[in-house]
Formats: sequence, structure tokens, C-alpha cells
Amino acid sequence: MTQQNISELMQTYIGTKLVKLFPMTRGEYNDYRGWAIPEDECGSDLGYLVEYLDGGKPNHPKHPGYISWSPKEQADRAYKPLSSMTFGDALVALKVGKKVARSNWTGKGRFLFLIPVLTVDRPPLLGIYPEGAELNHHAYIAMRTADNKIVPWLCSQTDALAEDWVIVD
Repeated sequence: MTQQNISELMQTYIGTKLVKLFPMTRGEYNDYRGWAIPEDECGSDLGYLVEYLDGGKPNHPKHPGYISWSPKEQADRAYKPLSSMTFGDALVALKVGKKVARSNWTGKGRFLFLIPVLTVDRPPLLGIYPEGAELNHHAYIAMRTADNKIVPWLCSQTDALAEDWVIVD
């Protein structure tokens, strides 16, 4: 198979990854890895050491995640700080089990989380289904309120268009 054939057969994807970035030229990255720079590449190209936090076998002893290098322009378009996420970014984070909140929400302890599975563990469901059964339901977003209550949550127009979503530890 030729390079031309591979290029024509490639499929287009869109993705979201949780990563750490550290500014580093291509040459600095190759030095960090102990590699020589290929003759057809420029060592002064600006970019980032990228560490993938959501999967991938580690490939460097100093990093728990998989690392690679990305040119600055591509990384700046693909990644943004966790302090300036859109609701779409927050939704992706919810789907991988993270808690999220708006940075300007009042009330300590408020955050959203995803309820992906509903397990039978109390009445009135115990009278209908066996204990521990997982019910066939649609996942939903819940909120922990400032007074420590859990409620279903619906997104407002303001929340949907905001770019101040953050991941809560």
C-alpha cells in the first residue's frame, strides 16, 4: 500500500482528550526523549510536550501517561485550559466521570455529575425489582446543591453558551 493510498483511505474524526501541555520545541522534545531530530524536521519549531491523561500505555519513565509532541498551532487550536471550558467540553468531562461546575456559581460545593446507571437499592423500587438490579434508564445530569442535596439538572441558555466551566476535584 502506498502513502497516497493510505491518505485516500483515512477517515475523518473529531476528538476530545484530557492532556497536560508543557511548552517545548521539537528539538527540546527530541533531546528529552534521547532521539536525534530527523533531517527533514526543524528543531526550533514551537510546540508542546503532550501527556495524555485519559488512556494509553505510558511510554516514558517520568510520565504516568502516554507522551508525544505537538506543534504549537495545532495544540493551541485543539486544547484549552480547564479553566475556560465550553459546555460541550464540560459534557465530555461528565461522560468520562468528572464533576464540573461554572466558575462563577455561588454557593460552595455546587457541581454537576452524570448518573449513568440507576441501581435498585431502596423502596419503592425494591418492591418491584430485585436488589442490585441495574435499571434500563437514560443517563442524566444531576447537581449537588450548595446545601448538599442532589437534584436533576437542566441546562439554561446562559450555561450552555458559557466558557467558564471547570472540572471539580
